[in-house]
Amino acid sequence: MENEEKKTSFIEQYKQSLKSMDTEETIDLLFYRPIGFAWAKLCAKIGITPNVITIASIFLGIGAGIMFYFPHLWPYNIIGIFLLIWANSFDSADGQLARMTQQYSRLGRILDGLSGDLWFAAIYIAICLRMNNYEPFFMEHKWLIWTIAVVTGMCHAKQAAMADYYRQFHLFFLKGKEGSELDSVDVLDKRLAETPWKGNLWKRATMLVYRNYTANQETMTPSMQRLRKLLKNHFGEAISQQFRDAFRAKSKPLMKYTNWLSFNIRVLALFVAIFIGMPWVYFAFELTVLNIMLVYMIIRHEHICRHFINDINNGKF
Repeated sequence: MENEEKKTSFIEQYKQSLKSMDTEETIDLLFYRPIGFAWAKLCAKIGITPNVITIASIFLGIGAGIMFYFPHLWPYNIIGIFLLIWANSFDSADGQLARMTQQYSRLGRILDGLSGDLWFAAIYIAICLRMNNYEPFFMEHKWLIWTIAVVTGMCHAKQAAMADYYRQFHLFFLKGKEGSELDSVDVLDKRLAETPWKGNLWKRATMLVYRNYTANQETMTPSMQRLRKLLKNHFGEAISQQFRDAFRAKSKPLMKYTNWLSFNIRVLALFVAIFIGMPWVYFAFELTVLNIMLVYMIIRHEHICRHFINDINNGKF
């Protein structure tokens, strides 16, 4: 009986460490989340914080990038693949540990986003140097691969930011304000105004970075912003469960795109490109397939928001 209770408690703790079943991806549920949960349990036991795990993932991700510079699948590229998988298991663990221990912070959210950016910055640089030093065509046209990498990196940043934003918006309707990390520029500007520079230099710097990150997300989603304002005027702080359920049903099919644009699909494409000895193919994949996916996701989500704006204005909620 006691063993059954421990097993049930363990399963419940694991479930509580997940964001939600609506927003989890199959690869994560089968692989990264169980490993991340094991890391999170260990770190909780020895007193390691989520931010420390995130920082460790940065070093692992950068190490992976360095290994992708070498034009040898074994052992360098294989080590790089292992390090990147390890880094992502830590990226999963930091969020799971934060949810298990309620150690949420804006710094943690910024670090979490920054970690992935640093991983891929290292990977992009490594691929460019590899192409310049080992591929005859790019050795003659060194500027070309760097130009492609810069454009791809800008697209990557936009893809990841919008995927995160739509996921947080969905979680807001699923779990409420406490279960989401959804923010707004208006609220962040107010907090910035209340935080003096003196004695808060680092805090204000991180807040400004996060504020600009949020502003870019809002600029890309005009219909969502109109819906947010309308909801506040119509419902105040207590959005009806009827509306929450209706929005969740429309938004849920898009959650697979938020996951595909975040890590797993892009990394599978990267691994394939590394295995066939043509790392530049990964850039082509991001510029075509993932950008098409991003555009579709934005168009579809904006359409959903306009649909609910009309429903509210017509008195359906």
